[in-house]
Amino acid sequence: MAMYDLPLSELRGYKPDVREPADFDEFWAGTLAQARDIGGEIVLGDVLRLAGVEVTDVTFPGYGGHPIKAWYARPTGASEDLPCVVELAGYGGGRGLAIEHTLWPAVGYAYVFIDTRGQGSAWGNGGDTPDPVGAEQATPGYMTRGILEPSTYYYRRLVTDAVRGVDAVRTLAGVDPSRVMFKGISQGGGMSLAVAALVPDLAAVMPEVPFLCHFERALELVDTMPYAEITQYLSVHRDVAEQALTTLSYFDGVNFAKRAAAPSLWSVALMDLIAPPSTVFAAFNWYGGASETASKQIEVYPYNGHEGGQAHQVAKQLQFVADILG
Repeated sequence: MAMYDLPLSELRGYKPDVREPADFDEFWAGTLAQARDIGGEIVLGDVLRLAGVEVTDVTFPGYGGHPIKAWYARPTGASEDLPCVVELAGYGGGRGLAIEHTLWPAVGYAYVFIDTRGQGSAWGNGGDTPDPVGAEQATPGYMTRGILEPSTYYYRRLVTDAVRGVDAVRTLAGVDPSRVMFKGISQGGGMSLAVAALVPDLAAVMPEVPFLCHFERALELVDTMPYAEITQYLSVHRDVAEQALTTLSYFDGVNFAKRAAAPSLWSVALMDLIAPPSTVFAAFNWYGGASETASKQIEVYPYNGHEGGQAHQVAKQLQFVADILG
């Protein structure tokens, strides 16, 4: 593996024009209003009690009112309302097991890990949330499910699940609703940008090596999965490229980043063949475009691939959150 994208000096100023639909804001306002109108019940299930941490099984209503699973972890014995970090998995992963989600509560925060509908069988320890919505022909994976229309695209459902997850978290006993943060790696990083745009009062956002940014450059630059699911699909369905690219523009992390305002800590890896560095910087450099006060910083890992900073980045996140919360 080698550095294959623009040099870092150019990446820091890379701010391309990205396809943006005129009704982007209307589309998302309508999508979220519909999901909130449907509503649904938040259900607390079994509790796993460990030394210093309690993890509760949670089900909340996502897109279409569909039941979405999550883990809610907090320090044992904490009686006050705590700041809460919310996370969603990378591509193909699910919420895993309750015992995996102890770090953030171990340092004094509430923590919610949202399951990923239909995913959870490619790596990790599984997921528990089905996706009951079907789609037309698609390549294996999730990137082309319903890709011919924004209203049917898979990521419309996943973004809505993430936003509704924040809605649910803010109602949980023991969470301070004014201090909710969102983080994620890869796909979860892309979702964190969507949530930052669609939930305007987040306390902070932490995208790590975010996927789902600047789709059109990614499709031209790399032939790795999952982006290759799209190029494979378009190699067969030769007459729908413009239609598919228009759909993807409603879900592009660059367009979400323009609308976000929460303080943010990012990471990028310069040898990343899954989330090309220029696609990450495209979103980073546009981040906070509609805000005069948005703060942002990015950690660069020159000799890493899509694993990014791993525990080194988590250590920086812990300090970042402590600084944000004062």
